[in-house]
Amino acid sequence: MKYLFIVNPIAGGSDHTEQIRTMAEKEFKNRPNDEYEIYVTKDPFDAAREVSERAETGENLYILACGGDGTFNLCCNGAAGHDNIAVAPFPVGTGNDFCRMFGEQKDLYLNLPALLDGSTHKIDLASVNGRYCACIASVGFDARIGINVHKYDKLPLCKGPGAYIASLVVETFKGMTRSVSITCGDFSYSGPYTLCAVCNGRYYGGGFNPVRDALPDDGILDIVLVKKISLPAFFLNVGKYKKGRADSLPQYFTHLKSDHVTFEFDEESVINCDGEALYGKKVEIQLYHNCMNLIVPKGLTFFS
Repeated sequence: MKYLFIVNPIAGGSDHTEQIRTMAEKEFKNRPNDEYEIYVTKDPFDAAREVSERAETGENLYILACGGDGTFNLCCNGAAGHDNIAVAPFPVGTGNDFCRMFGEQKDLYLNLPALLDGSTHKIDLASVNGRYCACIASVGFDARIGINVHKYDKLPLCKGPGAYIASLVVETFKGMTRSVSITCGDFSYSGPYTLCAVCNGRYYGGGFNPVRDALPDDGILDIVLVKKISLPAFFLNVGKYKKGRADSLPQYFTHLKSDHVTFEFDEESVINCDGEALYGKKVEIQLYHNCMNLIVPKGLTFFS
């Protein structure tokens, strides 16, 4: 089998290329029937282009996306719909929310022998205005906070959590709610809303888990809508939302299940797609079942 390590040299704030090269050299010495290549990305969309071009050749290839959720997302976009390609996250980035879904076994995705001895499993991807999403897409208050964190992380006293707090304060002053029209099957809503998370996976935003039992292979999207909510009520209940207990608060949260949802805004809005920013006044999210091969490391029982 041929393995391609797609390395994002700026993921997690440091270049892991040599570390990954050393690991690969050591492991593949004992695998004479396998070969590998390391490709270091050159620009933000390079990973998707490289995987897509390789996929079009028809070569059977296992991709290890060495970076964070953004790198994994780009590799998924290149691999979607190609049966000759399988992808695994190799989480050396910042958030690594896709891997959180696997609980105590998530570190198997950093275990190179386990990945090389693994298998493949078909998972779903959600198309967000044409950009595939492996885990969660969101719009609203939390999307604006998460996407704008980078505006503050270079400021004094704003490293790490400080940047998130700065973004939270700024977006709160701008107002938590916006106007939206939502269509999802027989459900429709027009009016003020705070946020909405469309879940193929379970985690986003560095550990928020809106739906505890969301599955990336069940052919359905779990959609959590938060209508207009006061600032005190938001902060009082955000912990329950983070822990997947939104269903216990129907006065604030609406939980829908569908394979398609549409959002329309009065003005251009930011959409968080696996931590990457998209923009638009209308957002079409469509689930594609069994759209991509995920590499499952040996010992991972999540899909059993």
